Amino acid sequence: MYLKVKRLLDLCLSSLGIIMLFPFIILLVVCIKIDSKGPVFFKQKRVGINKNTFYIFKFRTMRMETPKDTPTHLLNNADQYITTVGKFLRKTSLDELPQIINIILGQMSIVGPRPALWNQNDLISEREKYNANDVLPGLTGWAQINGRDELPIDKKAKLDGEYVNNMGIVMDAKCFMGTIFSVLKRDGVVEGAKSNARK
Repeated sequence: MYLKVKRLLDLCLSSLGIIMLFPFIILLVVCIKIDSKGPVFFKQKRVGINKNTFYIFKFRTMRMETPKDTPTHLLNNADQYITTVGKFLRKTSLDELPQIINIILGQMSIVGPRPALWNQNDLISEREKYNANDVLPGLTGWAQINGRDELPIDKKAKLDGEYVNNMGIVMDAKCFMGTIFSVLKRDGVVEGAKSNARK
């Protein structure tokens, strides 16, 4: 029953978000175009519900010569690839705004495990232990407010499993409100490879 309510909330909130933020979105589009060459939007192959792949949408924050399909926190000297406007977008998580489209299309939910890159086999495999591949991925989630990029793969998958086991209006509200505080404090964001010990 909650999955139907969750889907209705996703549609209502994401549609409302597009309407309210439309002028701001247009401003961001203009800034991205002025700042660097390349498309405004960036799409990337990700893993969705039941391990089906789809393309996630983001505002482009990286230069066109950036290595493909590599998580930013694993890039050496990631700053050299991030555009000026991109630094602001990533710091505020505004680069994720276009995923409202993915939510409306039913490929994502507002809250759920963050969709893994298609080639992040270690994370996908670890999530399988907790049935975390069997729910819609989210714009934000339980792991996002409990460490984000700083989390090792096993810990991230375990937190995703905790979300699946406790999925409901209370858990989703915790994730939603926790995301606001995490973004304001910029918790857990890692830009560039930190050490070989981090997997």
